[in-house]
Amino acid sequence: MMDINKTQVTQFVLTGLTDSPGLQVPLFLVFLGIYLITMVGNLGLIFLIWKDPQLHTPMYFFLGSLAFADACSSSSVTPKMLVNFLSKNHIISLAECITQFYFFASSANTECFLLVVMAYDRYVAICNPLLYPAVMSNIVSIQLLGVSYIIGFLHPMMHVGLLFRLTFCKSNVIHYFYCEVLQLFKISCTDPTINMLLIFIFSVFIQSFTFVTIIISYSYVLYAILKKKSEKGRSKAFSTCSAHLLSVSLFYGTLFIMYVRPGSGPAENQDKMYSLFYTIIIPLLNPFIYSLRNKEVIGALRRIISK
Repeated sequence: MMDINKTQVTQFVLTGLTDSPGLQVPLFLVFLGIYLITMVGNLGLIFLIWKDPQLHTPMYFFLGSLAFADACSSSSVTPKMLVNFLSKNHIISLAECITQFYFFASSANTECFLLVVMAYDRYVAICNPLLYPAVMSNIVSIQLLGVSYIIGFLHPMMHVGLLFRLTFCKSNVIHYFYCEVLQLFKISCTDPTINMLLIFIFSVFIQSFTFVTIIISYSYVLYAILKKKSEKGRSKAFSTCSAHLLSVSLFYGTLFIMYVRPGSGPAENQDKMYSLFYTIIIPLLNPFIYSLRNKEVIGALRRIISK
């Protein structure tokens, strides 16, 4: 009997955002629209940066990389959610579940480090403009980008490895719209304390380190902006940095709530809303946050359209 009771679950059921039948099709249409806009916005921004020679600078190189990370983040979660809206079968295998978690976590981790690199780029450009071509050369830019992606994709491997120590026999129902790692811990038969502790420790370290680094960089940037005598230069610098800071605030605000303080975090419905925000809404907003007030991007778009 004990062997039967401990039979390991290899398939899970995702309950999704709601179990109301009348909302499935409307939600499908809403999130399909969001996903299409997200992909067009992010991939379009990458294409624009690649196509226009005037945007071949480190800042736009990093911005294109951020757009790619956002596209990957959204694509790791949204397609499965869209299928589940129209399907009666909400089953996801253990392998698919772990794969989904890995690619989302990799994209989110990479984004943390890309935001640091972008903050450093703005610090050098505004505080040391004469040294900028030397400090942020093509080789250095590629190295910074490579480090961001390597750390971003290596770190979740540890948590994936630790997931294989867990067995799932209590339940196969995940009350969520994707395979969020904290939800997997709730249905584990094995004590997930080690997993939760390591996620907490690494989340605190990575998020705190990257966030503090970003704040320090922009503190220097804002101080340098206030010292500028040129009103035009001050306005342009403020416009660029305000877009970066808005993106940082939205991204880190939800991540801190979800992973740095999971024990005292929000209720389940709020939990879903926070997850929805950083998995789907932020990748939608980022290309517009960085582009709408950026005259160089708007100019590049006009040149592409005119051709």
